[in-house]
Amino acid sequence: MKKWMTTMGLLALAVMTLGACGNEGKEAEKTAASSDKAVETLTLGVMPSTDNIPLILAHEKGFDKDHGVEIKLENFKAAKDRDAAFQAGKVDGVSTDLVAIAIYQEAGMDVKITGNTYGQFDLITGDDSVKTTADLKGKDVILSKKTGTEYAVTMMLEKAGLTDQDINVSEVPQVPTRLELLKNNQAQAAILPEPFATMATADGLRVLDSTRKIGINPFVMGMPQDVIEKKADAIKGMYEAYNEAVDYIKDHDKSDYIQLFIDEVGFPETLKDQITVPDYTHAEQATDEDITSAFTWAKEHDLLTKDLQPKDVLSDVYFK
Repeated sequence: MKKWMTTMGLLALAVMTLGACGNEGKEAEKTAASSDKAVETLTLGVMPSTDNIPLILAHEKGFDKDHGVEIKLENFKAAKDRDAAFQAGKVDGVSTDLVAIAIYQEAGMDVKITGNTYGQFDLITGDDSVKTTADLKGKDVILSKKTGTEYAVTMMLEKAGLTDQDINVSEVPQVPTRLELLKNNQAQAAILPEPFATMATADGLRVLDSTRKIGINPFVMGMPQDVIEKKADAIKGMYEAYNEAVDYIKDHDKSDYIQLFIDEVGFPETLKDQITVPDYTHAEQATDEDITSAFTWAKEHDLLTKDLQPKDVLSDVYFK
């Protein structure tokens, strides 16, 4: 009897040992499979902006690596520095706008649009006599000429029944300077991105109009065709990770990620409670209407001479 119990005990131990080995083997297989999945780096040139948040979150939470890509963002304070790095091949792509895409194409760069980004320009005023965009007729408006900001202002004016000939343009490329001039009553309006729009309203200024309000989205991700061909899987992974980050934002409390807006975009800590989180959506492709509108404007302002159609600049690497 004692011998039988000893034998059964040894048998049970053997089964447990085999089970443990089996589990370890499965874990080892999973680890090996994970390590075998190549992770390719995708470097993107960006300006501090709220449309970067899903990409930043995707990297911080590891969503990017889950989809076989490491998203690396290179931050630039000036568009000219971002574009110089792009032209030199130091970044794989750039978060930019449709006017810039026209300029890249005119310069001979085969840059394609892989998808939209979720940006926004706001037209801000501090003048009590200006109640609507239409009230800007004959007024001074601060923007940067021959850029996406001037295009945005033109579209806002058109919606209000005006043209860019109806305003006095004051050219100021530096965004912080635009805000300071507006606060000091040096102009009646200025076009601003975040975080400067929130900083402006916190100081008592008002939003007259925005690119989203008038129904346009000129913000896109641009990449050279050769990069798209070489890193197609990484680009697909980037968009899958982006969508996962958008879901995370929708499913979690603002306090779980709001610090990113301060650390990465530049919102002042003092305005933490006033930050409006954009209503991010899953990634989308730029529309033919937005592209045609921006390219027509670029031609009218001598930035584009080529006869480009939306199909000439839209990539199907992710959106078919």
